[in-house]
Amino acid sequence: MDARMISVMAAFALYLGGMIFIGFRTSKKASTAEGFFLGARSAGPWVTALSAEASDMSGWLLMGLPGVAYLGGMKEAFWTAAGLILGTYLNWLFVAKRLRKYTIHAGNSITIPEFFTNRFKDKSHLLSLISVVFIIIFFTIYTASGFVACAKLFNSVFGLPYFAALVLGIAVILVYTLLGGYLAVCSTDFVQGTLMFVALILTSVAGCVSLGGPVEAAAKLNALSAGFLNPFSGADGGSFGLMQIISALAWGLGYFGMPHILVRFMGLRSNRDTKISRRIAMIWVVAAFAGALLVGAFGRIYLSPMDLSQNGAQDAVFIETIIKMFPGFIAGIFLCAILAAAMSTADSQLLVAASAFSRDIYTVFLNKEASEKQQLLMSRITVLAVAGAAALIAMDPASSIFGLVSYAWAGFGATFGPLVLLSLFWKGATRNGALFGLIAGGVTVIVWKHLSGGLFDLYEILPGFLVCFVITVVVSALDKPANAAVTAEYEAYTKLGD
Repeated sequence: MDARMISVMAAFALYLGGMIFIGFRTSKKASTAEGFFLGARSAGPWVTALSAEASDMSGWLLMGLPGVAYLGGMKEAFWTAAGLILGTYLNWLFVAKRLRKYTIHAGNSITIPEFFTNRFKDKSHLLSLISVVFIIIFFTIYTASGFVACAKLFNSVFGLPYFAALVLGIAVILVYTLLGGYLAVCSTDFVQGTLMFVALILTSVAGCVSLGGPVEAAAKLNALSAGFLNPFSGADGGSFGLMQIISALAWGLGYFGMPHILVRFMGLRSNRDTKISRRIAMIWVVAAFAGALLVGAFGRIYLSPMDLSQNGAQDAVFIETIIKMFPGFIAGIFLCAILAAAMSTADSQLLVAASAFSRDIYTVFLNKEASEKQQLLMSRITVLAVAGAAALIAMDPASSIFGLVSYAWAGFGATFGPLVLLSLFWKGATRNGALFGLIAGGVTVIVWKHLSGGLFDLYEILPGFLVCFVITVVVSALDKPANAAVTAEYEAYTKLGD
């Protein structure tokens, strides 16, 4: 083994050891359900902002998105990034503070399904049951994308067989998630978000300099294809039409329904912290997306004559750029950013799935007298079960990180997004409207995903979101008015101060 590989391994060992250490340090604060699932609502603005964005982006930011830019230029990658930046801002602006206030006011709700149940006084708990079913389905797919990112990283860097690399990545994620719960996840995500930010910025800047500066780099990319940097055409010279632009921008709708991001708003220590968190988050997001797009684009020139265009190999453009660009230990630290991206999302998703099942299924339908200890045990069992199912999906080394994330993102955005917005902003929303909208949105995404041609080429999040929104509004309008308790609680929430 050469000195460079030893340096890379040392960097990985240092990083992974640090993440597990944080899990141990925070494990004492995860002895109650609220402590494990929401950190007792004690997270500050910096931790919340970087944790939210790190858990949001996952391995697709450092592998999937640069891969899209590498293959097709700026067309799809640019518009997807634009939609996500806009969605991030609107989510922080309109949802963050209101959701935190309302979840506390509505029976101190700890999960999104529990919030829906308390918001609409759903004594049947059908809203919780169906919400958890969709959460587990889509989070299993989403978590699989993180596992694939970890496996491809270990496979590319250390030459480990794909299966062994997959097992290693899953093991590390599970250790600190099971130990420390929400605070472990937030604390590690803070570190990981910082690492992702630095790695993307420095790698994109170094790539630009190595190609002769911005003007020279742009000229070299345009020499590959006149449309490489054109968001309306792309590297293949084909046009990027209105439907494709709308599909890419529609990614922004997903934020309103992402449980692992929404839970960060709920865990803030104060409503007044939301403005600070929003500013931190937006700086991070804009800079990180710019870095990811540039790394992918510059990779076409910088990595030549290497060809990463076959069988999902484009996901490795960031990995190969770092290996070629930086010396051993520094390369190892920056490669850890990819691991950080995958881990920061997978851990959050596992925790949210666990909290949803434990709080909204186990204690409601299976064991109503469950103690705090039993709830925590069940949540940890759920983490293992979801991780196992996600691992089965991730077994295929040709899996596309971007494709897996795209499907899960649409599922959450269309299923929960309209309900979150209507719950926070419309007094007239009813339990039956929410229930029918929830089902309609989720089913639309699943069906639309398996159709193609013409209108069905539109990204499934948009029709799913619209169907959920319209069905919820129509059924609520035709339904009996919400009962007095629901209306009174809504009106009281709207009058709450900071």
